[in-house]
Amino acid sequence: MFKKETKKIVSAAAPLAVAMGIVLASSTAVAGKWVPSAKSKAPAMNAYGECWTAKGAKEQLIEKCGDVMPEEPAPVAAPTDGDMDNDGVPDSRDKCPNTRPGATVDADGCEIVASLTIDLVEDEFDFDSATLKPGMEAALTDLANKIKESTGKEMVTVIGHTDSTGPEDYNMGLSERRAQSAADFLGGLGITDITTKGMGESSPVADNGTREGRAKNRRVEITTK
Repeated sequence: MFKKETKKIVSAAAPLAVAMGIVLASSTAVAGKWVPSAKSKAPAMNAYGECWTAKGAKEQLIEKCGDVMPEEPAPVAAPTDGDMDNDGVPDSRDKCPNTRPGATVDADGCEIVASLTIDLVEDEFDFDSATLKPGMEAALTDLANKIKESTGKEMVTVIGHTDSTGPEDYNMGLSERRAQSAADFLGGLGITDITTKGMGESSPVADNGTREGRAKNRRVEITTK
């Protein structure tokens, strides 16, 4: 009697083992925990009550096991670089993207103060002098205030000029002293990024054959970039 019951138990257990083998064959184990078959995209519950994905990762973004995982959005292509304000600086590195039309800008796309030429006929440099006159100082002060208020980073170059009276070498030195006088004045107003240059008598803007023309040529130009 005992032997017969044993045979029945063994014969009943055999199909169960086969069924379990089929289930296990369609699944994989991760860290000892049951996870769904790689053929299934839906997460499944294991024996510990945990929800796992087919790739062997514990799913924490769904409320209950069996929900379908949302598909990842397709990658968005990077926008093509442009120049919306047409200032010559690409939008990707333009720190001032709404520059007004026609403005001069620095490397970051921010507007800088336009160049200034000081050639005040009523208040020009005296002959053989590098001393600034009140009108020149007023113009330089106005320029300094504009630079301080500007969003850009101005690099200032001060260029001195003379008329053609006297030796050329002497006039070169005089033009350099005039440029330095203007640079020193700007420096006293807090403008620091300044370079100077003397052009002597080589770049006249008026006729050196007249008194008025020579006065106009005794000037200082300020350029910014």
